[in-house]
Amino acid sequence: MTNSNPHEHNHGHDHDHDHDHDHHPINADHEPESDDRYLEQALRELLDEKGVVTATQIAQQIDIQDSRTPALGAKVVAKAWTDPVFKQALLAKPLETINRTFDLTINTPLELVVLENTPELHNMVVCTLCSCYPRMLLGIPPAWYKSTEYRSRVVVDPRAVLEEFGTKIPSSTEIRVADSTADVRYLVLPLRPNGTALMTEAQLEALVTRDAMIGTAVPSVEAT
Repeated sequence: MTNSNPHEHNHGHDHDHDHDHDHHPINADHEPESDDRYLEQALRELLDEKGVVTATQIAQQIDIQDSRTPALGAKVVAKAWTDPVFKQALLAKPLETINRTFDLTINTPLELVVLENTPELHNMVVCTLCSCYPRMLLGIPPAWYKSTEYRSRVVVDPRAVLEEFGTKIPSSTEIRVADSTADVRYLVLPLRPNGTALMTEAQLEALVTRDAMIGTAVPSVEAT
């Protein structure tokens, strides 16, 4: 299969690897701090000194970012599960549709792409270079998402990584890994679980976890 998206890695089948070592489980790294943190601090101080933006304004924006949670993403997913018109609009123009439907003003130069899971295709998201992540919908990324272990292994053997998360995808289902960039963020639209036909949107929201919208988990009624 030819992949039309240069930022995605297709894994339509299992690969046989001859390893003479075991992989470490996916978890947060304990890496030394890079120079980025010091550069960030210097830039903040310079912007404040030049009057471009104050320290108070920076702190307010950080508070806004920190207050965001996966709850908004869950609302979006539940709406897509119950409203076919919204779902089609979401897949075509994600941010515009989310802003209009939920009366929001998410202003960002970033492109948001919604990846729909189907019985034939399971999507996962990674950022192999750093930790690009749809914070506007999911809040702060989990530590494991930023770890070198996850970022390096998920593009090579996603099925094994999923199993470490306790997620088993049928062998007949293709697994596709989307690699976020500085300009593009991805949100996974998971499959609606069986046995939820009579559930309300609010009840469905409770089934949608952060990991399901990254693609390392699948929603289920049993999990609640």
